[in-house]
Amino acid sequence: MPDALNRGLAMAIALAPLLVACGGGNASNPSPINPPQCSGSSCPVQGPPPQGTVASLCPATADIGNSTYLGGAGSGEVVRLNINATAMTYTLTWLQSPIPLHTGEVTPTRAGVTISGTVVHPPTGALPTAEQIRCAFILTPGTGTAAVDGSTYSTAATFNQANPPMVLIGLGVAGGGIPGAAVQYSGFQPTAAVLGPQLSSLLGINLFPVAARNFDFYPFLGFASVDTNLADMKGDYNALFYHLQPSNKYATTASTAQESFDGAGNCSVPSGASNTACESTGGTWTAVSGASYFTSADAPRLMPGPSLAGLYTFPIAASANMILGQLNGKVVPLIVRTGAVNPNAFVVDDESGIAMLAPATQIQSGAINGGYVGADSNFRYTATLLQGAGGSFVNPSTSSAESQFALDYSQQHLGLLNVTDKNGATGNLIAAGGLYAIFINGEENGGVTTTSTNSDTLNSPYFGIGAQISN
Repeated sequence: MPDALNRGLAMAIALAPLLVACGGGNASNPSPINPPQCSGSSCPVQGPPPQGTVASLCPATADIGNSTYLGGAGSGEVVRLNINATAMTYTLTWLQSPIPLHTGEVTPTRAGVTISGTVVHPPTGALPTAEQIRCAFILTPGTGTAAVDGSTYSTAATFNQANPPMVLIGLGVAGGGIPGAAVQYSGFQPTAAVLGPQLSSLLGINLFPVAARNFDFYPFLGFASVDTNLADMKGDYNALFYHLQPSNKYATTASTAQESFDGAGNCSVPSGASNTACESTGGTWTAVSGASYFTSADAPRLMPGPSLAGLYTFPIAASANMILGQLNGKVVPLIVRTGAVNPNAFVVDDESGIAMLAPATQIQSGAINGGYVGADSNFRYTATLLQGAGGSFVNPSTSSAESQFALDYSQQHLGLLNVTDKNGATGNLIAAGGLYAIFINGEENGGVTTTSTNSDTLNSPYFGIGAQISN
C-alpha cells in the first residue's frame, strides 16, 4: 500500500483499540441483548462495562460475518453492512439515500443499491497490536448494479487512499466511514406551466444548482442488534442534530432539542424544552417491512426550506428514518433525515443529516470519563478524551491534544451537558450506552479535511459521534 495510506490509517486509530461494547445479534434479524460482560441493570447508566483484555476487541474472525450492522450515516443514508473477515469481503446496501447515483444528476439516488468488494486490514505494524489490525477494515472500491436503471455503480472514483472509508468492528457496534461520493448538479429549468405567471421571470434560469464537491467518506455508526418495539423507547430524550443542505452552498447546522415519546413512538415536546416543536419527526413512525427500522413522511427542517423568489417554498418531501440501536442494555435512537429532490415532480427538499438521542437523565461528573473514537463533520477519524470537567480532541497522527473544551454538568435539561471550547464557542454533549454525540458552534481540529472541501465548505458547526473504548 502507498505510504500515505499506511501513515493515515495507522495513526487514525493508533489511540483506539476499536469500538468495544456489549451487544450481539444481527440487525436484519435482531436478537435480545445477552452480552457476557453485563446485561440489564448490571450495565452502568453511562458508558460500557470494563473492557476486559485486548485479546477480544472484536468477535473471532470467523464470527465477524455473523453480524450485519444496521445504522445511519451523516449523508442522510440508512445503511446495512456485513463484513466477512474470513473471505475478506464486504457487502453494503443503501436502504435510504439522498446521494445521487450519478454525478451531475440528483435522481435516482443510490437507495436500493448493493455493492460488494474486498476489505483489507491496515498493514502489519501500522497499529500497536495485531488484534487492533484484525478488527479494522478498509472498504476498497466496491461495485454493484442499480436496479432502478441497470447501471453499474462503483465507488472507485471517489476512493482516496490517504483517507479511505474504514470501519472499526467492536462487540455490538461498528463505526467509521462508508464510501463517499462526488456531488455536482447544474440545476433544472421548470416549464412555464409549472411556474405560472407569478414566477415567469425564472424561466430559463437553472434553479438550485449544486457546486461540485467530493466526499472521501461519510461518517457511519451501525448496530449489530436493534430494537423493533417502539414501546421500548418510551420516555424523555435530548437530541443532537446535524444537517447539510447542498443546494444552499452546502450550508450546515446543528441543534439540540428535548423530545418525549409515548409507547407508540409519537413525539411531543416536554415542559420546559428549549424547542417548540419536535425536530425528529412531525408524524407517525411506520415500521419498514423486513428492514428493522422505522420511517416517517414528515421530517422537520432545521434550515429554511428551498424557495422561489420568496413566493413559493417547496413543501417537505424528505423522510425521517429511525434506527433503535441496542448497546450496553440501552436503546440508543439514531434519526436520519433523508432529503429528496426530483425536478420532474417539482420536488426540492435536499436537507439531510443525522441525529443521536439520549435519555434525559442526569449525568454525574466523571460518569462518562474515558476515551472515545469515531468520525466527525470534518470527515476525519477522531479520538476524544473526556475527563471530569474537561475534554480534548486528540490528533490521531501526533497523539497530541488539538482542541480542548470544558464540560458544564449543571444540566438545565437533565442529560444535556453544556460545552465551551478554548475560544469561547459553545455547544452541547449527550451520552448513552457507551456512545456520545457533541456539537460546538466553532471550528475544531483544524476544520474539514481539504480533500472533502470546496469553496463553499464551512468549518462550523462541528459535530461528532463516538464510541467509548476505555474508562
